[in-house]
Amino acid sequence: MAFQGLRRSCRQRPAGEVGVALAGRHLWRQKEVYSFLATDERIVRPANYPAGAPGRGVTVRPAADGGEVAVINLAGELFMNTGMSPFRIVDRLVDEAEELADAIVVDLHGEATSEKVAMGHYLDGRVTAVLGTHTHVQTSDARVLPGGTAYMTDVGMTGPLESVIGVRTEIIVKRFLTELPAQFEVADGPVRLDAALIVAEGGRASSIEGFEVVL
Repeated sequence: MAFQGLRRSCRQRPAGEVGVALAGRHLWRQKEVYSFLATDERIVRPANYPAGAPGRGVTVRPAADGGEVAVINLAGELFMNTGMSPFRIVDRLVDEAEELADAIVVDLHGEATSEKVAMGHYLDGRVTAVLGTHTHVQTSDARVLPGGTAYMTDVGMTGPLESVIGVRTEIIVKRFLTELPAQFEVADGPVRLDAALIVAEGGRASSIEGFEVVL
């Protein structure tokens, strides 16, 4: 993301510390990462999990061209069994982020398109971007909402190009045919990187564009 004309100056940090890794519900299966969640500010887990869950739901990081960007990670409630609607917690998180950062990006990791679209409209004009994740297929609805918030229902996936959302195709096809469980294995071959480029000024977006790179 490129942010221009931000209100506050960025504190000096070593190069290479801009990125943020966002997590979803599968994170909790990997207990060996719990210690990283507690100590690494670049990793963000859904904020609407219980308070005792490891890690943080919000982080503030420097933008590449100056200023501070707050990243809020939320999990959808519909079909996700998170236990708390993201709408019940997001106002407080946005208010806190406004005191700390020049731009605010909200990632809603959700199954339901309607929940993500509703969150985009609810936060329009209050945050820089609302980006959906989880369904692994990039949507074609990237746009700037009337209040200046960039929105996209799903940014897409980073993973093997010839696969079923990252898993070897034959394994998933067999599961559908037999209705029996099978061990997932990551597919081989070229990898695609789905992403969104957002240009913003003063905390409001002027453009958003989805794109894909095959490596």
